[in-house]
Amino acid sequence: MSARAFVTGIGAVTPNGLDMASTWDAVVGGRSGIRALEGIDVSDLAVKVGGQVRGFDPLAHVSRSDAKRLDRHALYGIAAAAEAMAGFVAHDPHRFGVTAATGSGAVSLTQDAVRALDANGPRRVPPGVVVYGGPDAAAAFLSERYGALGAGVGTAATCASGAVGLGDALRAIRHGYADAVLVVGADDCLNRVNLAVNSMLGALAPGFADEPWRASRPFDRARSGFVMSAGATALLVESEEHARRRGANVLGEIAGYGVTSDAYHATAPRPDGSGAAAAMRQALDDAHCSPADVDHVNAHGTGTPLNDAMEAAALRTVFGDGLGAVPVTSTKSTTGHLLGGAGTLEAALSLLAMRDGVIPPTINLDDPAFPELDVVAHDARPAALRTVLSTSFGFGGHNAALVLRSV
Repeated sequence: MSARAFVTGIGAVTPNGLDMASTWDAVVGGRSGIRALEGIDVSDLAVKVGGQVRGFDPLAHVSRSDAKRLDRHALYGIAAAAEAMAGFVAHDPHRFGVTAATGSGAVSLTQDAVRALDANGPRRVPPGVVVYGGPDAAAAFLSERYGALGAGVGTAATCASGAVGLGDALRAIRHGYADAVLVVGADDCLNRVNLAVNSMLGALAPGFADEPWRASRPFDRARSGFVMSAGATALLVESEEHARRRGANVLGEIAGYGVTSDAYHATAPRPDGSGAAAAMRQALDDAHCSPADVDHVNAHGTGTPLNDAMEAAALRTVFGDGLGAVPVTSTKSTTGHLLGGAGTLEAALSLLAMRDGVIPPTINLDDPAFPELDVVAHDARPAALRTVLSTSFGFGGHNAALVLRSV
């Protein structure tokens, strides 16, 4: 079997907005969701800014008891899923699955449980941690909520998690294992532990407390690290037959997927970009298209010195002399880095870019470090888009790439 995988619903909770429409409006308008961090003691940390979700009310989506039991990343994912799932009913619930993609999972829930144990003893540890503390918590919750009797799983590949979740959904649908898969990518690591560790690794952009929107600077010579953000994006992926049968509004197709490992270093990418390039080529081959068919690249573009240099090298390898004709952008310049949720968010933004015929800008690109790249800087660019390549890379050497196509 070789069924096509269509995206028929998207939803988001991000630093830029509490739904997909407001998030897209901010991103395409070049309006940053990065602010000075609030509610977290950063007085002794070099990191002062991040992409927090603001104004979110979990009680609009779950009961009071579930709001207490679930980690914040799962709550964001549940809210995003509600938007993506609007009006959906599976023809056969046994062929409807849910994937929760997350790089770190329930870190705040687990950290709070450790503090309760240390301060008050074992009887004060919330028993729900054993159920809700895993990376599959959102998948289990959503499977029950929507009656999904197919595979309900948690997927983790650090910052490539969301893209891997979508790639696995493509394969499940293409090879006949499912008619529909709800893929939710979510993370919230905005806490003192994770901020401190990533800062000590040199991964996060320090300072910028007075001008937080300037902190995320992909492909700029002055880039100094990524900006950590929280949030979630959900995509409903259906087979063409299932989507047509119910008259769904099709946003686009996941046409190709590639995934590799650098097998090189725990935190540094392979400098020549060979692992990333291999994932891109796999995705293009999987979609039966060539680099010349790609109209736009939504780059991983974290704004770290190593990642951006590696990604530029990988793009040179894949596109060769045609690289300068392919517009590139990094939407992390406005959203920050949603970690395990980045791949789903950027796939959704790529679909909307094709729908609206516009490439979102890379803001803060004042001094391009890689002039061979045609990075869409400062302002959005109108463009007729049929095929978009979206890339995701992560600690541990995880590389994933998706080819998205208009229908």
